[in-house]
Amino acid sequence: MSLGTLTWSPAVDHLDLLAAPTAAAVTAWAATDPEVATGLVVTAIDPELADTAALTEAYDLPLSGSGNCVLVAGRREGQERIAAAVVRATTRADVNNAVKRLLDVRKASFLPMERAVAGSGMEYGGITPVGLPADYRVLIDSRVVAPNPEAEDLVIIGSGLRRSKLALPGALLARLPGAEVIEGLALS
Repeated sequence: MSLGTLTWSPAVDHLDLLAAPTAAAVTAWAATDPEVATGLVVTAIDPELADTAALTEAYDLPLSGSGNCVLVAGRREGQERIAAAVVRATTRADVNNAVKRLLDVRKASFLPMERAVAGSGMEYGGITPVGLPADYRVLIDSRVVAPNPEAEDLVIIGSGLRRSKLALPGALLARLPGAEVIEGLALS
């Protein structure tokens, strides 16, 4: 399969291109959902081009096909609540309203880089919703799972590493164990 100038292969056959927690999650997910074996694909990239703008330009990918995953945290009654917000690269997560409300916290803010990396077991710039700790909520904006013909109905997300990317149909991402599809999670 090709999208842009990259060649994609089934992720289950290339677990070496995934962060350890992502590889474990892909293996477990594929065991329960047969579409994962063929629908979730991976490609190697130059790690210097992992950021969305550089990636889309270098590999002739549509910006609307990329999904960004950010980790957000807030506190309520002394307990920290963490969520991953996955939004299209053409939008931004509504952290101050939607995410804050969903976490039921007074204030929500992005996790600092060191905490995001340590908590996820993934590289900064490659954090993905696939393989996050079980106590993190995975919030996916409804526009991410909607068909996108410009990107062959795929959404490109991190692999947990800066040297590769995952792609999958938005409808499959919506079936990621623990995922919650949220209308209005992102701002245009």
